Amino acid sequence: MPQQRTVTPGYAVVFPNREKAGSKAMKAVVALILLVSVALILIVTIGGWSQLEGMKPLNFVWCIAYLIIAFYVFARWSRGMLPIAAGLAILLLMVALVAGIGLLGTSWFDRSHAGFAQAQSLLGGKGLSADTLGAVTLLIVPVQVLVILFALSAFAQGWNVEQEVPIDEARRRGYNPPEPRSGAPATA
Repeated sequence: MPQQRTVTPGYAVVFPNREKAGSKAMKAVVALILLVSVALILIVTIGGWSQLEGMKPLNFVWCIAYLIIAFYVFARWSRGMLPIAAGLAILLLMVALVAGIGLLGTSWFDRSHAGFAQAQSLLGGKGLSADTLGAVTLLIVPVQVLVILFALSAFAQGWNVEQEVPIDEARRRGYNPPEPRSGAPATA
């Protein structure tokens, strides 16, 4: 059952930190960086389909998770999704770093030498070249650093801070508070 909070009659709940231009910009930047991450993951997944071993399902799960997080951050001001985004970005950063420079085996760049087959695309036909896949994989690393930095900066902005203000003041700030029912206290 959702929590209900009693609001003083004649007052409405507002979120002052969400009204700031910096908070609005940070929300948009975090969502945009998450979408860029999804695009990069899909490029590697689709372009190198035949060469990916066990990462195919995980890449799609990562994309879906990032899309859900981007939606909740951008459309719902969900501050709780920001640490989750940062945590997933740390994991993806490590995976991309290992895959990009080949710490535990062959990197994408090593696959351009003789003896390695060209990657096949998910859509059929030739996939992307090994050098292109390596470059995109390494590009994922700084993008994940940006996800971490911006998500944690946005988390520090306190989007969840609430304030009770008179209904007229809430309307001046652009909120559309519900009219209180007569005889019953207003709830938020």
